[in-house]
Amino acid sequence: MRDAIQSRVSSPGARANTNKGRGLGISQPGEAGSAVSDLEWRPLSACACALRTFPDAVFCSKMEFRSARQAIMQLLRTVAPADLPALLEWMRTTRDFDEFTQDNNDIMLKNIAEDLRNCLPLETMLSSEHLALQKIQQQPEPTVHVDAFLYDEDFIDSLCEEGKMSRNYCMVCGSHQTAPLGFISHSFSLMELKFIYHHVLPDLSGKVLVDVGSRLGTVLYGGYLYSSALQLYGVELNGDFCQLQEMVIKKYQFTDRIKVLHADICTQGSLLQNADVIIMNNVFEYFLDEAEQARAWEYISHNVRKQGSLLVTVPSLEDSLSSLQVRLQGANKKSHSFCWKMKNLEKHRFLVRSYLRINQFKSIFLEKENYIWNFFAKWEKATSLK
Repeated sequence: MRDAIQSRVSSPGARANTNKGRGLGISQPGEAGSAVSDLEWRPLSACACALRTFPDAVFCSKMEFRSARQAIMQLLRTVAPADLPALLEWMRTTRDFDEFTQDNNDIMLKNIAEDLRNCLPLETMLSSEHLALQKIQQQPEPTVHVDAFLYDEDFIDSLCEEGKMSRNYCMVCGSHQTAPLGFISHSFSLMELKFIYHHVLPDLSGKVLVDVGSRLGTVLYGGYLYSSALQLYGVELNGDFCQLQEMVIKKYQFTDRIKVLHADICTQGSLLQNADVIIMNNVFEYFLDEAEQARAWEYISHNVRKQGSLLVTVPSLEDSLSSLQVRLQGANKKSHSFCWKMKNLEKHRFLVRSYLRINQFKSIFLEKENYIWNFFAKWEKATSLK
């Protein structure tokens, strides 16, 4: 390729290099040169310019990291100083690089999942999660916790084949009469994370995202890799999970944009007030009793005040609050007031994007024409709650 460029440059009528030009270019030859079509001439001109800018690297089909970095730095030095800030900002926020990075991001998340699997038992529950374990055992049908981020469907199939997991339970001990076993996950799967950041949320450049009950940190890692969010905060009450998140953040060098807070969300009013996006995935139902859930929701309703902020919840906000209201019937006046307020969230200042039941995800995900409207229940506020 380089020989072809040099040959074309040295041919009669082909060289163009002026003080006003943009470096070495290729001119369309006149009568003295051979005929070159416009389609052929334009790529040759671009290649010649690249050859002068970084001749040793530009024609390598597979550049190593060091050479690629050097080539990019050399190219940046040729940019007009007035345009350099805009170019750097574009490089930081553009989605034009997704085709080069998306596969690598998927691989990185799968590597993180493998690291976490090696640190946790199969059910991904800790002995310190007393209330969650108790509530799972109290389900009307046998239910197990299977983390969707750590174990996708194919992985579960392989575990079932190895006899380490089962999708069914025996309804009559010792018989062949079986029924599907219930699965519960407190994490988004890889597919769900990509859907949220690529299709649900708007551009997060310069925005602050808060994951309430960050647990393994999957929302934070996905936000780091799949969005341009300025800062990603995880608030987690369990110290063991905070340590796991810190391990991953340090290993994969996410510390510049991810921060994990070992705290109760009801102590983080300032963080909620400055958040642009709040994500809550099965965060209260299994980990707090009814009175604590009411307190947490009321605290959130008073502190999520930023204009245009988004709340993404699983299960849906309507399901969470209606069931909580039923359980609080007959409680004190304050609880009744709380439930009335939360049922009238359409009057609140922020737009709420709330997941429908998560088991509808796959079918709705494939219906791309109307999936946004099918998938979310939307509320738009007019005035703030007092």
